Amino acid sequence: MTLVRLLGILLLVCVPTLGLCQARPFPGPDVQQIYQRILPQIEKIPIFDHHAHPGFPDDPDVDAMAAPPGSAALRERDTNPELVAAAKALFGYPYNDLAPEHAKWLIAKKAELKKSEGNQYFSHILDKLNIEEGVANRAMMADYLDRNRFVWVFFADSFMWPFDNRRETARNPDEQVYIPLQEKMLHRFMQQENVSKLPGSLPDYLAFVTRTLEDNQKKGAIAEKFEVAYFRSMKFGDPTREQAEDVYTRFVSGGIPSEQEYRTFQDYIFRYLVREGARLHLPVHIHTAVGIGDYFSLTEGNILNLENILRDPRYSSTTFVMIHGGYPYEREAIWLAAAKNVYLDSSLMEIAMYPSEFKHTLKQWLETFPDKITFGTDSFPYNETLGSEESYWLGVQSSRTALAAALAEMISEGEVSEAQALQLAHGYLHDNAVALYPGKVH
Repeated sequence: MTLVRLLGILLLVCVPTLGLCQARPFPGPDVQQIYQRILPQIEKIPIFDHHAHPGFPDDPDVDAMAAPPGSAALRERDTNPELVAAAKALFGYPYNDLAPEHAKWLIAKKAELKKSEGNQYFSHILDKLNIEEGVANRAMMADYLDRNRFVWVFFADSFMWPFDNRRETARNPDEQVYIPLQEKMLHRFMQQENVSKLPGSLPDYLAFVTRTLEDNQKKGAIAEKFEVAYFRSMKFGDPTREQAEDVYTRFVSGGIPSEQEYRTFQDYIFRYLVREGARLHLPVHIHTAVGIGDYFSLTEGNILNLENILRDPRYSSTTFVMIHGGYPYEREAIWLAAAKNVYLDSSLMEIAMYPSEFKHTLKQWLETFPDKITFGTDSFPYNETLGSEESYWLGVQSSRTALAAALAEMISEGEVSEAQALQLAHGYLHDNAVALYPGKVH
């Protein structure tokens, strides 16, 4: 073989670290070695958890709604053997199963630590998982969460349900659970603002809504959150103020609006809250994934229904975070992040999906808009055994391993260098989200 021919062959060989080649369609035999090399580095990256519900199972403020009976994905069931690994890592659990007689040990251990550690209990959970700071997406903040480690995101859906909701609750058994809790949340906000009854006019109602947002921000809130897909379609119309005012005037003192009348009012209030989010520099978080219960509509809750909101130039100053990344429409959802003010959060997916599958989602996202994706655990206290603590662990471990696997393939295929891959890892786990809240988070 001549020297010239040898050099020609070498030029055709991919050298990813030098960026001298076309990306290959398959990873090489080095992918496992790359994975083993970068995983320890990824594990050292401090995390900003962009979405979680930290709290204890008996705390009603963990969420603004409750879970009706429904089916859970395989990995989210309390029979998942990974939860034993979580209990061992977090609490030194001495058993190899979660049989009821063994789970008593775990329940007692948690109770002991809660008593001895006080408001440092959940901070210590974060420490064990290398989470620097996390969002507490809750109805109200709890005294047992350290404000130096947890920032608050409050729920704003209740402003859209001020009228007689008997028609709303009659739709299905899930709404019989959900809607009364929205009424309760609205009444709590009214008490907070010293409002004894609904204001008599729409302008006064909007002033009440704005005061609540401003006061919540003063209390430390960094964003407002919507779970609206649980209660109605995410297809929002664009009614005029006069149309919304007509509905408000007719039903503020009584009467049951038709579904179309209620949706007209809600469409206007939702858009008002989006505009106020821009004015107050409060990013708008929106639940965009499949939901709990037996009546959640995947069609009406499809993230693509929000496209007319996210692409509306009137809201270009509002920062949107698509919580749960639109799952199971996450492959389409990443293209919504082409808009400069739209971000995707991966919470829930790394719990519902195993790392072997979740890595495919992360890889596609990283190959598309890597600067627009953020990490979240969706930690939640499902019960005394499967609590916020274990779901924190599951989300973190799944994401770090899936991220390392996705990046190892990208490196092996010549898409990025190892240095670039680690920059992407820092962005996803920490930097992309933190940049959305200047001066408010670490």
